[in-house]
This record gives sequence, structure tokens and C-alpha cells, in this order.
Amino acid sequence: MNALRYLIIAATLCSLAGNAQVITSIGNQNMKIPKEDEDKENQKKKPLPMVYAETPYFNLVDSAASQIKDKNWERAEAFLLQALSLEPQNPNNSLVLSNLATVQRYQGKNEEALKNYSLALDLTPNAVTLLHNRAALLLELGRVDEAKSDYQRIISLDSKDVDSRYNYGLLSLDEGDVSTAMAKFREIEQIDSKSPLGPEGMAIVYKALGELELAVENYSRALELGATDSSLLANRADCCLALGNLNQAANDIRDALEKTPDDGFLYLLRAKLNKLRYQNEDMEKDVQLAIKYGVDPSVAKALLELN
Repeated sequence: MNALRYLIIAATLCSLAGNAQVITSIGNQNMKIPKEDEDKENQKKKPLPMVYAETPYFNLVDSAASQIKDKNWERAEAFLLQALSLEPQNPNNSLVLSNLATVQRYQGKNEEALKNYSLALDLTPNAVTLLHNRAALLLELGRVDEAKSDYQRIISLDSKDVDSRYNYGLLSLDEGDVSTAMAKFREIEQIDSKSPLGPEGMAIVYKALGELELAVENYSRALELGATDSSLLANRADCCLALGNLNQAANDIRDALEKTPDDGFLYLLRAKLNKLRYQNEDMEKDVQLAIKYGVDPSVAKALLELN
């Protein structure tokens, strides 16, 4: 893989680390606790009880929800801490701890957030939403093996969770485990043939292997199934450039820039396109735009030195 391909995979992994779900109401459905499969009768799941009441505890939780809605993270954190202090044994505290962890994460208090996600999971170990949130934070902290363990736990709990399989597949691919990555992406296609994540994952694998025609085919399938992330257009454009399909590459770069005009790698791709078209002045302009929007100058130089 060339430098740009590595960076595109890395950017995809970074996007996983950026995801966190705030739970703004008390209820089992928000935790996504999966139903037991018949062949897992030995796994005892304890659903959260539903206890609504006009009490100081729930008033604090409601106040926190209002602050979360307005993205007032410090105020939300204060209300949630008060609720936990007021009723430390309340059976709904798994949700409160989860929200506390998420608002702390938004403030950059990652170690505190990780501690509280883990405390919440001690109370509800099979809560899939919590596992997703903790896995994303672990990725942000660079603790990949632990994140993979959380995704594996989700996979064991929920036979239909495609996100965990996609994330586990990407992490496996990043470690060079192509067979595991392909297995997870194929599982997605079996679980939900209409999900774009299966073909998207396969496209990333084929691109990593240099099988660019298969990569283009799978990126196209993912886009046809409704994928909207501009990174798919960028990846397909990169493949098309390598295959000499300059018109398709130009169309993909144009469409991607309409979605994310501040993405430096798109300007880098367009610089490569202009180089292949011998439009050197336009190429230089795009290189400067790429650098302006965050691309390392050495990366830009390395890409443009490629044939």
C-alpha cells in the first residue's frame, strides 16, 4: 500500500474513535441490551428496572439531560455527579454513569470517562451501547487490544450488530490480519445484505491488497446501498487514478469535495489527477490547498513522486 492508502485506513479508524452516544433518558432500549439467544441460556442478563418518579434523583438526571442537549458538558457533569452522590445504589446508575463518562469524554477527561464506562459495565455487563462507547474511547487512547475485546464481546452478545463486526474487521486489517477482516465483513453481508458496511469493508481489504478493480466494485456497491461518507468517494477515486480511469476519479473527487471541502486528502488526490493530466500549475495549487487543510508536506511530496 502507498502512503495515502495507509492514511485513509488510519483516518477510518480515527473516525471510529470519535463516536460516543449520549443517553438522554432512562430506559432499557437506550442501552441496547440484546435479547438472549436460545443457545446462550447460561448467560444471565439483568435488565435495568424502569422506575420513574418525581424525586430529587430524577430531577437531577432530567437537569443533566437538558444540559446535554445544549452541550453544556460541565453543568451536565455536575448534575450527574450529584445524582450519583444522592442515590449511590440506585439501579439506574448504570445509565447515569454512562452519561457521566460521555460528558467527561467531551471535556477531554478521558481517564475519568474510561473509569465510569467501566463502572457502568460492572452494573450492566451486557449493555451493547456502553461497550460501543468504551471501545471507541479505548481506540482514542490507543488501547487497541482492549477495544477489540469490547467489540468481540458485542459480537458474542448480538448476532445482528454489524457495526461491531465492521470495527473489529478494520482493526484486524490494520494489524495485517486480512483473513479475520474479510470474515467479519462477509458476516455483515450475511446478516444484512442491504448494509453498505459489508462491501465497504471488502473494498478496503481489496484496496490494501492492491486488487483495485475489486475495490472499485465494492466501493460502488457500498455507495449504491446508501453509504454517504465522502471517504468512500475518495478511496474509489484513488483506485481509479491508479487504474487510469481519470474521468471517474475526477467525478468522485468533485462529489467528495462538495461534501467535505476542508478535507486535505481530497486536494491531494486532485493534485495527483492534475499531475496525470500534465496540469502542473493546477497540481501545485492543490498541493498547497492540501497542506493548508492539514496534510503533512512530506506526505504530499511522497505521493506526487509516485508514478
